[in-house]
This record gives sequence, structure tokens and C-alpha cells, in this order.
Amino acid sequence: MTSQTLVFSLDAQLLERIEQKFQEKVRFAEARKSELFHIFQQELTQEETWALKYIYAYMPVNDLADYNGDLFLSHVRRALDTRKRVPWGDRVPDHLFLHFVLPYRINTENIEDYRGLMYDELAERTAKLSMADAILETNYWCHEKATYIGSDLRTISPLTMIRNARGRCGEESTLAVAALRSIGIPARQVYTPRWAHCDSNHAWVEAWADGQWYYIGACEPEARLNQGWFSPPARRAMLINTRIYADYPGPEDITLSEKGYTEINLLENYAPTRNIYVKVKNEQGEPVPGASVRLELYNSAEFYPIAEIRTDAQGEATFKTGRGDLLIRGVSGGKWSEVLFKAQENKDVELVLNSSEQPTGIVDFDMVPPQEREGEVVVALPEEKIEIHNRRLEEGAQTRSEYEDTFLSEEEAVSLAKKVGLPSVRVWDILRKARGNSREIVAFLEERSNPYDEWPLRLLESMNEKDLIDTFRQTLDDHLIGALSQQGSWAEYTFVRYILCPRISYEMLVPYRGVFQNAFSADEAATFRENPSQLARILEQQYEHYEDLPNLKGKGNPIGTFSLMKGDFQSLDILFVAVCRSLGIPARLHPSAQKPQYLSDRGWEDAVFSLTSPLTQESTSWGMLQLHRDIKVPQDTPEASYFENFSFARLEDGVYKTLIYPYGSTDVYSEPYEVEAGAYRLTTGIRLKDGTAKVRFVYFTVNAGDTTEVVLSYRENEVDIPVLGKLAPGSILTLLDGSEVELEELLGSEGAIAAWIEPEREPTKHLIRELCELAEPLDKLGIPIVLMIGDMEWNAAFDPAGYPKLPVRTVFVRDSSYASLSGFNLKPAAYEAGYPHLFVLDTQYQIRYMASGYKIGTGKEALQIAAAISQSLNRSE
Repeated sequence: MTSQTLVFSLDAQLLERIEQKFQEKVRFAEARKSELFHIFQQELTQEETWALKYIYAYMPVNDLADYNGDLFLSHVRRALDTRKRVPWGDRVPDHLFLHFVLPYRINTENIEDYRGLMYDELAERTAKLSMADAILETNYWCHEKATYIGSDLRTISPLTMIRNARGRCGEESTLAVAALRSIGIPARQVYTPRWAHCDSNHAWVEAWADGQWYYIGACEPEARLNQGWFSPPARRAMLINTRIYADYPGPEDITLSEKGYTEINLLENYAPTRNIYVKVKNEQGEPVPGASVRLELYNSAEFYPIAEIRTDAQGEATFKTGRGDLLIRGVSGGKWSEVLFKAQENKDVELVLNSSEQPTGIVDFDMVPPQEREGEVVVALPEEKIEIHNRRLEEGAQTRSEYEDTFLSEEEAVSLAKKVGLPSVRVWDILRKARGNSREIVAFLEERSNPYDEWPLRLLESMNEKDLIDTFRQTLDDHLIGALSQQGSWAEYTFVRYILCPRISYEMLVPYRGVFQNAFSADEAATFRENPSQLARILEQQYEHYEDLPNLKGKGNPIGTFSLMKGDFQSLDILFVAVCRSLGIPARLHPSAQKPQYLSDRGWEDAVFSLTSPLTQESTSWGMLQLHRDIKVPQDTPEASYFENFSFARLEDGVYKTLIYPYGSTDVYSEPYEVEAGAYRLTTGIRLKDGTAKVRFVYFTVNAGDTTEVVLSYRENEVDIPVLGKLAPGSILTLLDGSEVELEELLGSEGAIAAWIEPEREPTKHLIRELCELAEPLDKLGIPIVLMIGDMEWNAAFDPAGYPKLPVRTVFVRDSSYASLSGFNLKPAAYEAGYPHLFVLDTQYQIRYMASGYKIGTGKEALQIAAAISQSLNRSE
């Protein structure tokens, strides 16, 4: 102990624990001691010293590897200084400051020094407001900066989010939490890991004001707190949680607490809950302490663990969840047991670990989500406040649109392409994706295209779309020049994909090639090229495996892992691939198994580590899996689509691990899949309108060197197309060119899909994305799609031209009077669920399907109903 003086209201025992953990991290990070801990050599206040020690004490291994102490010191000083400046600073208790203001990390984003920039923009805007109003104002600012778009799993940083002006919900909420913390307001990112009633998940924000936590939809402001389009689906959630990088004592329910990492369960603030009591026993009837209990639900055609908890000394575990079905699996010592927990069966769960081989055959069952529930009645806001709110939304969208107008245009891209002698279509495709980073990309192309011809462009094309918005010239130069120096005689495709390309998994791209090319002697590099398994041997001997926090696995960048000489399995695998590519050795993570491999004259070979290492692996045995269509397929069976209605998973250590293939992949029968030999489970599922999943398990085994043939089948499902009402005639709408038209004229006589939408909100964007993905079958069906926008939902920044892939018969119209929508006589629950309001109409303008609010998959449901109506008409003719 260096001091017994109490700071941050921490008693002597807590300070001693922090000091102990801090010293453990100093020893753990010995290889980067200078980079991380030199900041303690300068003059620090007592608060700065303990805030830094607190941060380091609970710092994930990847952050110890990837960042330097100056960055953490800047976060600490900014947070402490802001606390003194903001009007509510002294009202935030120390424990909330430590857990929800001081932390620099929010999700899995790249850590940057964002606090000062955001404080400068927000401090004056919020200085004269209450804490609650400051939260609302901060979200209006976030709305000005960014809006929703779906993207890959890598989480961009708050500053990159601002540069890009859009991102997925996990990135919107990361931005909003960062903004709130930058002005001293406690904030946390809240997730439902997976929805039970539909696919995907969602993230939002909770912020604390004067003794109470409130929620907001990040970058999607409402006129008051505790309101958002996700409120109705949240009432059907099975878990809503947040992560805290510390030993957090509550008062919320704690789901998981280990290694200074805490997950708290916030579900009861949103949805009806129940406790599930699980007892795990061995075959002798004795309790099994420390067993893993996985609580899994059906989502995206796989069974995803929303939580994994451990049994206590009595072999028992308790979990608070929603009122829906779960698949509960217990695993310990190579044995497992699984039970389908039905929500209506109010009984405890007993798991006897007596299985070591998977079942055989086919198993069918239903997964029923929590039922829809109406929310509490809230007092309507004054009309004046609603008008002010709508004006703020319009102004925010306009501000963001004006910023996006500064991005490089297609004309500028064509001019650049001509200047550097590159194909204009390809150059524009890159610059369009780079958005706010486009000028950085232009500078790189201007500087490097003449000496290196098309290779700079080929490098950019090899990267993920998201990489183009946060990769700068230093990194691009390193990978371009470093890769070309190791080109060798490899075929062009091999060189581009497995040497030139810097992207390996979902790690942050950094300039690693020069580092690795200088890290080994010429003789060592030649040895590795001759036999890359020698490189694996070096890494195993000199590097330590350390399993870190679950959500950060595989997120360490190669330079950080290399310099710390420690990392989780995935980060060490990424390091191996990065070193190989730097030395001109084609390498990859296997597309589905994600194991490190290198290319030799014999084809792709696994990087095999010896049995004495924590990174123990055996050489993988591979087989082939050939899927076949079901010849008895019912007429209403969906088209096979990976991660949408089917997936397959390999049994590993008692747990089924889903194989990774592109979402929505439909070409599943033409070529066999290369998979590891082992026991597998094929999962197929069909969603019903109420969210129930009709699930089928097919168990099979793949033997090394053999091809296993499996029929991809689904359970039968009758399409229900009742008459729900009829369209009120005579509604007058306005086309975007200003001319008026009756709704019936747009619909025609062959039926239609109609939707009232809110273009700025995530649920509508999901629907539009689905309609774009379904353009081919919708065009074949040939019915009109009418997307209507009311005055309150309209904003000047909306441009239908931004959706060129919509079906050809799609038309956008203004519905100023809402008369047509009122004709549908929506129930109160539908109004609360909010936009979009989606309908399928038959030839008599009768409503045969309707859905409101957020629900992934409504586009396919509408297509299915419309197709069934069309088929019935054809049969009757």
C-alpha cells in the first residue's frame, strides 16, 4: 500500500484490493512496462493516481497490449476535470463516477481520446439544463452526428462514427455513452443479447440523472426519457444486460462476476421476469460445482447463449429471465445434459450430466417467446413540445445531411481516377464507402498509384467496407509496400487475398508489416517461409495464452499481442496469420472453423501447436458436408438461407459451436462444405407471426476424408391469411413530385404491399433493407409496394434515391392527413409499437396481413402472404 488516505469514497480494504490488482497488472504486462506505466513517473494528484490504478487494475489484456499509458492518463484527467466543471458534477456519487463516467471503454471499439472534443461541443449546450434535459440534448447532438445502418461485427469508435455519420445500434449507443460520459453524466450501454420473438439484437443507452436511471434510443431522440421504438419488443426480452469492467457490487442483479468483469441483469426494468433454478448432478446423483449452465434461445437459426453461468458448491445456479422458452444445457468434464424449458411449466430444472455422445435422428419442437404486452399508459405530451421535438429531428437530420454533402462526389472520384490512371467505377466504389475518410483515401491513391499502378486500389478493394472509414495512410502504406516487397511467385488471387489483404478477423487494422519484417532475421524469415509450422513453434514457446473477457476475444491487434507476448486464443491465431502475411506466406483463418492455416504445395495446412503448450491443438481432420433439397418440400417452405432459417454447428467439449458462413447465403446445394470431422447438429427454423419458432434438429456425423450427405428439411407450416379488415377508400396522397393521387390508383387491382414508414428510425430501415434483399421475388410477383410517410415522420434529408435496390414497383408518397392510415383502425398496441405499419392487401383491398413496429423478418412474411394470395388467384382462374 502506498497510501491509506481514502479517495473516491473507497475504504482502506477496497484501496488495498485495487493496489493489489494494479501490481498484478504491472507484473503481467512486464513486456510493455515502459509504454504503459511511465506515466506514474510524472507529477500526479492523489485522485489521478488512484483513478489510473483503478483503470489498470481492471484493464482487459487486449488494452494492456494495444494502447499506451498517455491515452489512459488523458481519459483520467479529462474525466476528473469535467467533474469539477459541469453543474451536476458534485451530485454524481463516487461509485457511479468510477463505474459509469471514468471508464474509457464502452464496447469492443478502438480506444481514442474523444472526451475533450465531445466536451467542447456539448458543455455549453447543456450547461444550463437539468441532468435529465442534458441527456435529451446530448441525444439530439448524437442524432446530428449519426444515424442507423446495419454493418459487420467490428465496432467502430465514437470518433469514427462521427466521421462516418452512420453505424449499427451497438455503435450508435457507444457514441451516445461516450458523449454523456464526456460531460460527466453516468451512462452505460444496454444490450438484449438476442431477441426471442425475432432475429438479431439491439443496444441502447441508460443514463443516470439525480438518483434515477433512464433509457434512451441512441441517436434516435424522443421528446422525453424512457421512450423509444424498442420499448414494446423490450417487454418480450429474455435478458437485458450491461457489462462493467470492474468488481461491481450492484444494487442490480449480477449475472456474472469474474476476473474483475461484471455483467448485471436489468431485465426487470423493462419486462416481466421469473427466476429459473437449475440443479446439476452427475450420474451418481451428486451435485456438480463449477458446471457451465448455458441458457440458449433460438435466434438467426442458431441456439445462442444469452448467458453462461456457473453452478455453486451445491451444484445450483439461478437466472432471472423473461417469460419465454429456453434451451438449457449443462456441461462439465466432457459430460453434458440438455432440457427444453417451457415457460408455462413452472418447475425447477434438474440436469444429470450423463451424455458424452450426441443424439441421432431428427428432433422437432417449438420455441415460444414471451407474449406481447401493453406498456403503462403515459400522459400525452403538449402539442407544442411535440412540434419542437419534430423540428429538432428535422434540423438534426439536415445538419447531418449537410456534413455528408462534404464527402467526395462521384464527379470528383471520376476526376481522380483519370488523374491517376485507374478505373473510375472502381475508384468511386471505394470513395463512396470511405465517406468521411474519403479524402484520406484520395491522398493515398494520389501518392501511391503512379509508382505502384493498380496495387493501391487492389489493397483497398481487399479490405472490408468498414475498414475504409478508419484506416489511414500510415497503415495503408505499411500494408501496400510491405506486401509488395514479399510478393514472390504466388498466383495473383492467392497474393491479393492471403498476403496483401490486411484484414484477418474483426481486429483493428494497424501497420504491422514493417514491425514483423524487422522482428526476425533473414535466416529466421527464410526458415518460416520454408516451414511455417516453425513460426507456430516460436509463438508457442515465447507467448502465453491468456483467456480474457468474453466479448474481447479475438479483438487484440497483432502488434499489441506481439509486444505484450500474451493473448487469448483468437488473438494469438490472428498474430500468426499477420506474421505469415508480413513474410510473404499466404495465411488465413479457416472460413468456418476459424483455425489458423498457411498455404503450402500440399494445399491449406493447419498451424499445429505442440501438446506441451496451452495452445494445444491437434492437426485438424477434414471432411465434406453435402446438403440436399427436401424432395417432399411443402409449398410454403422457405428458401434455405444461412443464419436466417438454417445453420449447422459442431459439438466441441460438450457445446455446439455454430460454423461461420455469410449471413443470407442461399447457394447451399451446389458445392459441399469443407468442415472438421466430428459430430454435428443442423438447425432449421420457421418463424410464425407471433414469434414462435418451429425448430428442427438433424444430428449427423462427418468422418475424415468422407462426404456426408444431409437433407435440409423444414417443419410444415400452414400460411394463415385471414381477412383482418378493409382499406378505407378515397385517401388522397401526394407523390414526391407534388402531384396528388388516390391510394387505390397506386395499388392497382392485383393486390399490394403498403407500409407507413418513419425513414429516420431503425425499424423502418430494417424493413427497407429486407425489401431490397427481396427485390427479385417481389419483382417476379409483380405487385406494387407503396411506402407512405406522414408529415411528422418526413424530413428534408430523406432521399429515395438512396435505395436503388428496392423492387421496381416501389413508390414513396406523402400522407399528410393520415386518413389512409386511420382507415386501417389500428389497435392501441400497434400504435405503441410504432412504425413501420406494414400491410398486405388482396385484389379487393382487404387486409390479409398486418405488422407494426420492430420485427426482423416482416418483409419475408409479407412476401409469403402476397405469394399465397397470388397462387390462390391463379388456381381459381
